[in-house]
Amino acid sequence: MPNWELKKCCNHEQVVFLATISVCTVVILALWRTVLLMPFKLVTVFLHEASHAIACTLTCGHVESIQVHADEGGMTQTRGGVYWFILPAGYLGSSFWGMVLVLASTNLLTARIAAGCFAFSLVIVLFIAKNWTLRGLCIGLIIFLAVIWILQETTKIRILRYIILFIGVMNSLFSVYDIYDQVISRRVHTSDAEKFAEVCPCPCNGVGWGIIWGFISLLFLCGAMYLGLVILS
Repeated sequence: MPNWELKKCCNHEQVVFLATISVCTVVILALWRTVLLMPFKLVTVFLHEASHAIACTLTCGHVESIQVHADEGGMTQTRGGVYWFILPAGYLGSSFWGMVLVLASTNLLTARIAAGCFAFSLVIVLFIAKNWTLRGLCIGLIIFLAVIWILQETTKIRILRYIILFIGVMNSLFSVYDIYDQVISRRVHTSDAEKFAEVCPCPCNGVGWGIIWGFISLLFLCGAMYLGLVILS
């Protein structure tokens, strides 16, 4: 039975799991404004825009294009669908995928599945991408995942689980930071939260919705850590 109460926490695997998340967080924050994190930031932008597209498709809308820009911006053009469902799907969807990747990293089999599904989605997006930044990102990530997979299977360099975990933590942190930067710190009036406030002004404005989404994003990360400990117990 699952150890929901986390009795006798923490064993070796649980300690390694928490320590790796802590190290990933420190590395991400330390290198936040460096070019080294640029590819991983673009991955989070891609998952943000992909979440908009998925929400549009689920509500019977049509996705006209997905773009990711080198300045860490992105745009998903949609037609139809439920607007109030599509708008928050970007930030919350990105945080959700971050949680999924963190949980997938707890086991080699699930890490392989996550890497395979991610690579497959990149191949699909490669053919529908509307700009070369996104195309280049897809090609680069497919090659990167392939190299990591080959190293995992043929050498003693077995880092697939840690790469998946790093991308998961990066997604969770980037979502919270982007909400703070665009909604609270600078208050960009074209942000998803500001647009959502126009559609759904009650109970708060764009800043309020940004805070709510940021809190939910943090809950996703905390939930991923808790469930990860349960899985590893």
